[in-house]
Amino acid sequence: MKKQKQPRDNGPEAPYLSPGRLSPSLEILNEHARLKMSSWSHLRRTRLLVILSSPLIYACVLPFLLLDAAVSIYQLVCFPIYGIPKVRRRDYLIFDRGRLAYLNTIEKVGCIYCSYANGFLAMVTEIAARTEQHFCPIKHAHSVKIPHTRYGKFLPYGDANAYRSQSDTVSRAFHDLASRVK
Repeated sequence: MKKQKQPRDNGPEAPYLSPGRLSPSLEILNEHARLKMSSWSHLRRTRLLVILSSPLIYACVLPFLLLDAAVSIYQLVCFPIYGIPKVRRRDYLIFDRGRLAYLNTIEKVGCIYCSYANGFLAMVTEIAARTEQHFCPIKHAHSVKIPHTRYGKFLPYGDANAYRSQSDTVSRAFHDLASRVK
């Protein structure tokens, strides 16, 4: 029996969507079509320096793709060896904004690129967090501005007794992920 997908919470910013449904009403679709700006109008309203700098933004896709290949191979080979649960791409790479009727082609390409870049980098952060938990689950001496998802499980900085007595347990403490892994 195939597992049912749980609907994503679209939050208060998407009142036209009901939970688990990505299709707005016909009335909303008509409103979106009315508000859509053509790609040509979009380009005419965009500052020249923005247009000229766009290739620099999109050139970053090459290192992202190389890093994507590297971390995918790393996770595929190493995580089973270390007993670390794999990070699921579908939890991070979400490409739903391309279906919005009020976006023109240029805006849709931008949304797809940003969805990939931000989702991918969040996924890489989670892969690194799980790796750090396995090999070095020690908090930093200074506060971390935005700690990753696994950081709360880490041991206190400078507590040698905790490290020697608890690091093996912490390095394998992925039980909270069991429901989200295959």
